[in-house]
Amino acid sequence: MRKLLTYAALAALSCIGAVLPTNAAASATLAGAPGPSPIGAQEAIGLKQVATGLVSPVELVQAPHGRRFIIDQIGLIRELSPSGHLLPRPFLDLRRKIVPLDPAYDERGLLGLAFHPRFAQNGRFFVFYNAPLRHGAPAGYDNTVTIAEFHARGRHHLRADPASERIILQVDHPQSNHNAGTLAFGPDGYLYISIGDGGGANDDELGHVQDWYHRNAGGNGQDITHNLLGNILRIDVNHGRPYSIPADNPFVNKPGLDEIWAYGLRNPYRFSFDMGGHHALLSQDAGQELWEEVSRIVKGGNYGWNVKEGTHCFSTANPNVSPPTCPSVDPRNGEPLRDPVIEFANSGQTGGLAYTVVGGNVYRGSAMPKLDGRYIYGGATASLLAPEGRLFVSTPRAHGLWTLHELLINGTDRLSYVVKGFGQDSHGEVYVMASKILGPSGRTGTVFKLVPPHM
Repeated sequence: MRKLLTYAALAALSCIGAVLPTNAAASATLAGAPGPSPIGAQEAIGLKQVATGLVSPVELVQAPHGRRFIIDQIGLIRELSPSGHLLPRPFLDLRRKIVPLDPAYDERGLLGLAFHPRFAQNGRFFVFYNAPLRHGAPAGYDNTVTIAEFHARGRHHLRADPASERIILQVDHPQSNHNAGTLAFGPDGYLYISIGDGGGANDDELGHVQDWYHRNAGGNGQDITHNLLGNILRIDVNHGRPYSIPADNPFVNKPGLDEIWAYGLRNPYRFSFDMGGHHALLSQDAGQELWEEVSRIVKGGNYGWNVKEGTHCFSTANPNVSPPTCPSVDPRNGEPLRDPVIEFANSGQTGGLAYTVVGGNVYRGSAMPKLDGRYIYGGATASLLAPEGRLFVSTPRAHGLWTLHELLINGTDRLSYVVKGFGQDSHGEVYVMASKILGPSGRTGTVFKLVPPHM
């Protein structure tokens, strides 16, 4: 995958024989799945360039009541001045700590950043990066996912101290892709972490364990006992060394690893909490061949992979065709295989909207009132021939799939960049991370802010 040199490599982003269990709880999902999402009218937005000259920006994060920072996949955390200028000196440089990246295409690197809710007082922050494989890791594995804590020093915590690193959690990762990569503190004060299923296709290659669904080979998405891959985790970094487990995590004192908050995920690269409302946790999950999805994540939820891809059944033997039936319940614990709230066809199939969904944020700003309370997200690109990122918005609803509206710049144009991530400031305004180049190379990385259209 990592050797492809053209935009055809974007196809890899979407990749980004027994009977059904006899347990009566594992009822079958019938043909005629409810997806994909309805398509609504296109809507107009504007985009204002905030920063440029980056390599591969993947997220914008604002420290509590303070400064805005941009994660550059190559291993740099850059800071924006209050006036919106990119400061020349990095806040933190981790380029020597991450695995060497393939400039043509790579899903690894520095992927996540979260500031402690009391950062202004304690200077603590946390990062997610792919380190070279650690000593003692299984043979043939690719890298070690690393969650580390750093401290910012000096008055106002202006500069990170590289020597302050403390490893919080490490997970050996078998393949180079499906790393996931988001860190975020929830409204409960706990740290949430997304980790992909281990990579490869189908969730059945090296490093993927056996699970309860024997019709499909693999995999880590449905496993809750052997490793932390294919999950969203929830830990307490304020107690324990290096962390403790919140007492209400779903598998505490039950079969399953205590860190797991939700499972059955393929590559939940970007999730976010709604700043308002009920603070819903929304996560995209990159599909394989056919379907891209966004889900509302709940405690103990099972999101179906690799039994399902979105709302559709999935087959490891023939991933290009959705089987007519599959289980709808995890027979081990009775947990339903939860459908997403948004689903659209991958551009690899006729009528597809984009290659790989990119998770975003619920808009809570003031500049664009028509977007208030609506979820903004994207697709990496709609074309294999040139960068043509797509931006979408959906209005949450209590039940069923949310309607998908495409956002067009000034009502007419798509973004002529690859969409790589989103971000949100403390005022609820939303930013788009983009680059002209698929891989972590060049200097076309640009950050845009959503603003009203000029029509």
